[in-house]
Amino acid sequence: MPTPLPITIGISACLMGKKVRYDGSHKHDRYVADILGRFFRIIPVCPEVGCGLPVPREAMRLELDGGSLRLVTITTRIDHTDRMLAWCEHEVSELELENISGFVFKKNSPSSGLNDVPVYRMGMPDMVGRGLFANAVTERFPNLPVEEAEQLHDQALMENFIKRVFAYRR
Repeated sequence: MPTPLPITIGISACLMGKKVRYDGSHKHDRYVADILGRFFRIIPVCPEVGCGLPVPREAMRLELDGGSLRLVTITTRIDHTDRMLAWCEHEVSELELENISGFVFKKNSPSSGLNDVPVYRMGMPDMVGRGLFANAVTERFPNLPVEEAEQLHDQALMENFIKRVFAYRR
């Protein structure tokens, strides 16, 4: 009888200790990485590095421009939206080939934030939204179990996420 393939989930690469953040640091979440690493094969994903941006790089934020959500650097005002969206389209296809069964995102990231990411208009935070990559993942996989890492520090939410990943895979 063949060995079943491991269940695969995606996790924001900075949460796995990869130094991919805009300032060259990481946001290693040992708790999340260690617990989920016991059960699942992990695919670390950094949208900014994936779409070809360097480490370190200028910080970016989401801005509303004429009804369109844009990913813009804060100081030099370079718009990386098209570059990011093209990469997102490619990456979600790759994740589909990997048969992912869940994803853990980095809170407040303009690319990977799942909920309540600040969206600026005329230089001020005006509303909240979803990071561009997190949006692409949830659109492509509407039933995929997804969470922000910080939420998984609650034991009940962690257990629920793990159960949902197993159920999704089944």
